[in-house]
Amino acid sequence: MIITTTAIVEGSPVRQYIGVATGEVIMAANVGRDLLASFTDLVGGRSKAYETKLREARDAAFKEMTQQASQMGANAVIGVDVNYEVVRQGMMMVAVSGTAVMI
Repeated sequence: MIITTTAIVEGSPVRQYIGVATGEVIMAANVGRDLLASFTDLVGGRSKAYETKLREARDAAFKEMTQQASQMGANAVIGVDVNYEVVRQGMMMVAVSGTAVMI
């Protein structure tokens, strides 16, 4: 399945607009990861623990959106938007959405 943030796939015109496909994931970090991230914040640098967790959440949200689009009969999702939110300390949400189409 083609997934793109653009409104078109060059060389592949949209034959049918099917609808909006979405994927939302909320993930919680554990206490050990929180402590490690706090230490990293104090001394500076990147928090690999949170980056890994954020990547997992994003990948899961994309997978959910792709599965939904496939069930709708789409072979591509265009105009994809990715949003990140902190729900509360230690919990993050990744939401993706796009237009499911046939190209």
